[in-house]
Amino acid sequence: MHTTSRHTPLHETHEALGASFTDFGGWDMPLRYGSELAEHKAVREAAGVFDLSHMGEVRVTGPDSARYLNTALAGNLAAVAVGRAKYSLLLNADGGIIDDLIVYRLGETEFLVVPNASNTPAVVEALKERAIGFDVTVEDESDETALVAVQGPNAEKIVAAVTAEADRDAVVGLRFYSAARATVAGAAALVARTGYTGEDGYEIYVANADAKAVWDAVAEAGQEHGLLPCGLAARDSLRLEAGMPLYGNELSATTSPLEAGLGPVVSLKKEERFEGRDAFEAAKEAGLGSTSGRRLVGLKGLERRAARGGYTVMLDGAEVGQVTSGQPSPTLGYPVALAMVDVAHSEEGTELAVDIRGKMLGFTVVPLPFYRRSN
Repeated sequence: MHTTSRHTPLHETHEALGASFTDFGGWDMPLRYGSELAEHKAVREAAGVFDLSHMGEVRVTGPDSARYLNTALAGNLAAVAVGRAKYSLLLNADGGIIDDLIVYRLGETEFLVVPNASNTPAVVEALKERAIGFDVTVEDESDETALVAVQGPNAEKIVAAVTAEADRDAVVGLRFYSAARATVAGAAALVARTGYTGEDGYEIYVANADAKAVWDAVAEAGQEHGLLPCGLAARDSLRLEAGMPLYGNELSATTSPLEAGLGPVVSLKKEERFEGRDAFEAAKEAGLGSTSGRRLVGLKGLERRAARGGYTVMLDGAEVGQVTSGQPSPTLGYPVALAMVDVAHSEEGTELAVDIRGKMLGFTVVPLPFYRRSN
């Protein structure tokens, strides 16, 4: 029995495929369909299709859109060209991260903001509050919008096959972090080329009523290209190998962009005084320091057992940090983890230990990402 009330438009499709479900951000989401290792491998070597309809979609329109978003968010959205996208942050007054999100510029005065599922209500509330005084409209379209993602080396071939011929060249020609309107499986769609797996991939935004047609078309086209339906378990192991943060693990309302390694995402060159700017500037001026503060690092396990989120990072019997995410890497063959550790012990090559159920097992600080695709 599943007690979670929120279902995506593809819930019945996942049930028919035999998915195991889990609660994620208040949604009943597919965790895996069969073997999560097989799903992970499919994305690395061929392709996987994900239902990401739990993600939020907030449309911002109006003459002041660019200037408004520069005030609401930490990045310089006014500098984003039409058809391109930017990873950004929504900060609170203390400089903590309310959410990390992607912003697409669809026109001179039209943007699409895509927050994380569990943070969508908080993001919408903050965006509407910060819109006061600007000639903009902020519309939450999350409940009407579905999102199907195709990730992996064969993603381009699969998405091209389900895209209308008139739009095919535009979709195939998309650069990374770009988007274009297109007809996919007969449906009006926004097709973006971003991703959260470390592989090439596309995200297809459509109306809820068109979600099944798009999913089914992708599944059919993907048969000859090794595509598998993939759940949250594979998505998590893929993003961890790619060194990408997950809100609630690596990022939180009390985590600063500097600690998370996201300082470059924050623009101090723009003139707008965005929420959290003063706190960020003060933190940057103070510096994390060599003996104070913490920093997100990658850890490579020296033994077979994996560290998990919440485990303590140790050095010479003293606690120096905490694991935020960790598991065995299916691609690399050894355990990997992300951890917040004291800056003094965050240099690459530093030998640390993690308390794994009472045993101190060795880990080494390594550069991120753990995995990088070859092409």
